[in-house]
Amino acid sequence: MRKRPGKDAGQEAGFTLLELLVVLAILGLLAAIVGPQVIKYLDSSKSKTAQVQAKNVVAALNLFKLDASRYPTEQEGLEALVKAPQNLPSWNGPYLPEQSAITDPWGRPYLLRIPGEHGEVDVYSLGSDGKPGGTGEAKDVGSW
Repeated sequence: MRKRPGKDAGQEAGFTLLELLVVLAILGLLAAIVGPQVIKYLDSSKSKTAQVQAKNVVAALNLFKLDASRYPTEQEGLEALVKAPQNLPSWNGPYLPEQSAITDPWGRPYLLRIPGEHGEVDVYSLGSDGKPGGTGEAKDVGSW
């Protein structure tokens, strides 16, 4: 048998250290470019989720109003959509499946304003910072 030129019997095929470093550098560049875009997308998804959830809560409030002929009082709040308020025999809920449905993506309860500034009723979140106003992810998000 003849040996192939350039290959010793003990030499195995593989990658050199330089090739591995080049691949790692390319992966690092991709992560540096793509990473911030993905994080920005994930952050904006919380705002969009909050807006959709707020609209769902308004729909549940409208069902509550159909049964009770009124919206929940300030004392009852959005809890009235999950648990029956005292002295309300016409309650036919729960109008929302669980307590987490009245909590925004940042872990705070949605706020309720009756009468609303944007409609008959407003359900809103103060955004990521929990303060009125703001921009970006800190912007108030509501059912309007």
